[in-house]
Amino acid sequence: MRNSLKKASVPYLFLLPAVLITVAVIFVPAGKTVILSFYDYILFNPSESPYVGLGNFKRIFSDEIFWISLWNSLIWIVSVITFQFLLGLGIALLINESFWWRPVARMLVVVPWALPSVIIGLMFTWLYDSNVGVLNALLIKGGLIEQPVAWLAGGNTALPAVVVALIWQGFPFFAVTLLAALQTVQEDLYEAAELDGANAFQRFWNITLPSIAPIIATTLLLRTIWVANSLDVILVMTGGGPGYTTYTLPLYAFLKAYSSMEFGYGAALSIVLTLMLMSVVVLYVRRASREI
Repeated sequence: MRNSLKKASVPYLFLLPAVLITVAVIFVPAGKTVILSFYDYILFNPSESPYVGLGNFKRIFSDEIFWISLWNSLIWIVSVITFQFLLGLGIALLINESFWWRPVARMLVVVPWALPSVIIGLMFTWLYDSNVGVLNALLIKGGLIEQPVAWLAGGNTALPAVVVALIWQGFPFFAVTLLAALQTVQEDLYEAAELDGANAFQRFWNITLPSIAPIIATTLLLRTIWVANSLDVILVMTGGGPGYTTYTLPLYAFLKAYSSMEFGYGAALSIVLTLMLMSVVVLYVRRASREI
């Protein structure tokens, strides 16, 4: 009896360190965040942190900057995910073909994903610079513009400029995962379709996409969560400016907590963002369970 209990407990003992680390790193800070959201906790005066209940959450819905950040977040997520996916899928289809420098191409595709976000932010900040930026120099030489454009200082250009930077950073994730999915598609399906007279687009639409659809759905979900939580590239390139044109919800929560030192309100903002993302996950899980 004792031996059987020992054998049954072995897997749980192996899992125990991972569980303890997860609790310490994720659940304890998350619980602390939930508690902070019910207090008017300001780091400049931590001794006076009155309990405000849902006051921070009520403040959110009357906060104009919150609504600006929410709208920017929607634009940010939809734009980045759409173009990352399309670019990643196109490159995955290209490097799935046979050509002599394919190993080099596959290696180069991973480079943007391997670079730190701070490096990417600084690199694109230099690229967009109105004085020494490469982009302005190329556009002026090409006759597309007459004078340099301050891309990161313009209200209409700052957010698209940052979106382009994150698209470049994140498309390798789709390229690599979709390339792996493409290699699982059976070749005899393409051969049979080609014998039936199907052209390249028909083979892609009727064989490739249905075969890799589960992988596409999973990568879209994961990348949506990551992009919705990302703030490092924006913080390096614009800091949220000019004005609030590049504010997103995670950036707004971060700045409220670590610039204004309003940890209670910042915690409430982060919880609202978490609930929004959890709703997306729940919808995905429900849809996936129906298909199964």
